[in-house]
Amino acid sequence: MQLARVKGTVVSTHKSPSMEGQRLLLLERIEPAGLAGKGDFVVAVDAVGANSGEIVFYVTGSSARMTEATKGKPSDATIIAIVDQIEKDGTLTYSKGQEA
Repeated sequence: MQLARVKGTVVSTHKSPSMEGQRLLLLERIEPAGLAGKGDFVVAVDAVGANSGEIVFYVTGSSARMTEATKGKPSDATIIAIVDQIEKDGTLTYSKGQEA
């Protein structure tokens, strides 16, 4: 699993029929201590209803096809959780809804 921040959406009007109805989000990987973006982006299928700006966990490879939303679909990255808090070395580095 990897941490990322939702940066936006990706719209595709022409796609495989098996991907119809799948919401695609643009993610930027982040580092957990300061939440700084790494400039490394990925497009992922949204399996949990994430919104722009939220921090999420996503999985890649065969794990990306193990959710109900992506089973049997050609996904290589899937959002599987929305993060509520991050604690590192005993310090709370992120709490959803309390961002500056």
